[in-house]
Amino acid sequence: MAGDAGITEVVSRARSAFRSAFEREPAWAAAAPGRVNLIGEHTDYNDGFALPMAIDLWTVALAAPAVGEVSRIVAADLRQRAELRLSRPIDPNTCPPGEWASYIAGVASLLLVGAGVSPAPSHPGELDLLVASSLPVGSGLASSAAMETAVSVLLEQAWGVTTSPRERAALCRRAENQYAGVPCGLMDQFISSYARAGTAMLLDCRTGQGQPIPMPPPSRIRIVIADTGVRHALAGGEYAARRSVCAAAAGKLGVPALRDVSPEMVEARRGSLTPEELRAARHVTTENARTLAAAEALRSGDLAALGRLMAASHASLRDDFRVSSPELDTLVELAAGVPGVIGARMTGGGFGGCVVILGAPESVRLLGRELTAGYRARHGRDCAVLTTDAAGGARPIVPA
Repeated sequence: MAGDAGITEVVSRARSAFRSAFEREPAWAAAAPGRVNLIGEHTDYNDGFALPMAIDLWTVALAAPAVGEVSRIVAADLRQRAELRLSRPIDPNTCPPGEWASYIAGVASLLLVGAGVSPAPSHPGELDLLVASSLPVGSGLASSAAMETAVSVLLEQAWGVTTSPRERAALCRRAENQYAGVPCGLMDQFISSYARAGTAMLLDCRTGQGQPIPMPPPSRIRIVIADTGVRHALAGGEYAARRSVCAAAAGKLGVPALRDVSPEMVEARRGSLTPEELRAARHVTTENARTLAAAEALRSGDLAALGRLMAASHASLRDDFRVSSPELDTLVELAAGVPGVIGARMTGGGFGGCVVILGAPESVRLLGRELTAGYRARHGRDCAVLTTDAAGGARPIVPA
């Protein structure tokens, strides 16, 4: 499938790691993609709009029936292990926030309890399970959502249960909220479950509905991701603080969420908001408008308009919402100076992570050189630059 070529490498590496860890072959396997958000940042938990697409970077989960009475869990890339009783609901209060095993515990527990399912009698409750990924952790490319989604698809196979993509996305979001301590919105889990190759998805985060929008072909536009190498931890305080400020602003404006007000309404009521609340409300409301306009620009092929909207989004995230960083700003500035670049902005929760860049195919080589040289000159270290495609969503795969 176009945009899914990267699965093969991760499956091969994961299968080798599984044999080394458990001395046998896996019985089940699943893969889920990360994502890049073209525009619509910090709008998801405000019931707003986002325009993400899945990317050809994957998390793969493999499993076989456990040989003992507990599930042995291996994070191959972290070289870490954990033991859990996956067949029994786990109290979220016993899971350390932000720990990788907490995400898996949450998915398993909510699949058992929240979705009202149980392992079929003919299927094992406990598993030997391994996850491996080509997604850099903490880069803003939804590595946690990819792991949650891959594990959910895997458990559905191993336990003989079925959920819809909508149920899976909601379940994985609750796992991240309740078990990992990250108050995220629905975007990452939704796109990991629902993505269609070759498309972005206009997501209405209130209704949970998505509209696929075809991306221009690779002959016209390339999707480039530049990684600052600065890692963030969304279970920390900054992300939660931004969400709290948005909720406070919505409360003072008398609405359930900032989705329900316009930029003009925010300006008219600015006297009732603290400076921080005003900046947050201004970002979210203008970002919602930009996202809807960007979706229309993408539909109509107006890439110049899309680029201008991406630039305005980054400026709002930098100046109003204050989640950018000097490293992210550097990459956006460098990219904007390369001929053939259409648009660039930070992507993900911020405080580090990645920049997404849209450019003409002939600009990609020069873009890579300019980004790596300029970033090293300003920050004294390298940035990773990769070109990707719009990938499909999570699916079971053949372990071999």
